[in-house]
Amino acid sequence: MHDPLSGTTATGGAGPSVTLVHACLRDGAGGSPTAVLEETGLGEAERRRIPTVLGTSHAVFVSVEADAPAHPGAGPVVSLRFFTAAGELPACGHGTIAAMAFLAERSGQVEYHAALRSGGRVVVGRAVRTGGQFNSSFDWGPVGIEEPEPDAHRPVLDALGVPPELPAPGARVAELGRRRLLVPVATQHALQALTPDFDRLAEACDRLGLLGCYAYSPPSATGRLAARMFAPSIGVPEDIANANSTACLAALLADDGGTGVTVDMGDALGTPATVTASARLTEAGPVALVGGMSAIERVVSLP
Repeated sequence: MHDPLSGTTATGGAGPSVTLVHACLRDGAGGSPTAVLEETGLGEAERRRIPTVLGTSHAVFVSVEADAPAHPGAGPVVSLRFFTAAGELPACGHGTIAAMAFLAERSGQVEYHAALRSGGRVVVGRAVRTGGQFNSSFDWGPVGIEEPEPDAHRPVLDALGVPPELPAPGARVAELGRRRLLVPVATQHALQALTPDFDRLAEACDRLGLLGCYAYSPPSATGRLAARMFAPSIGVPEDIANANSTACLAALLADDGGTGVTVDMGDALGTPATVTASARLTEAGPVALVGGMSAIERVVSLP
């Protein structure tokens, strides 16, 4: 059947309709396939099943809070819930970008604003329609950055494939919804050559309370770099695009005078993606703004 919301074709069974959004495109292509749908009465097991059935890393459940007063200067309040095959997450950056494209398409507006509630935070999101795509961004608020204890994260680096003679100076723990390890890698070639042991990486991250590990190459003079995000503990061995970790990186680099980054991801998976982020220093710590381009692929009905 034809879905008038998106102008795409809905196929599949008689279950809830799901919009497939490619979030964080690079030059209009690639991006991370993300399932977005209206909040339903599905149980947790059914929610976790959606990414597996549709071949996405995440599913996002969207609910406009009809009884909530509009957030000042940001339009309606919208609750978001994020699931992978392994369970629920308090936040997901590229899922938020995909949700903003979904909401903007549904609104019919050229520019759409909303207050997004997830993981105990409310952030302001914006999406601008550009042709058949959407440029979405949101302000994540303060990011926590800390220096790990010496050698505390050596098991993570070993599982990641960073040789013992390369201690990855400058590794930091960043917190945005969940804690994750940011690991600088000497070159982009070395980054692409990483071959993590996912079982060991999941065990090491679980032991240290980490969502996963975000490895990145040195930024160019213009702030462009490459990164890879590994999070096997949440059912995502490698993420095509990880906006929250990119926001964390922008917050980290802000202390060194950086103004923003453009991060290419997904190349090792054959699906190019790009995330942009910037940060500003405040009394509460670095505050990150993150965004990306998205396109709605199609609408399907769950079997």
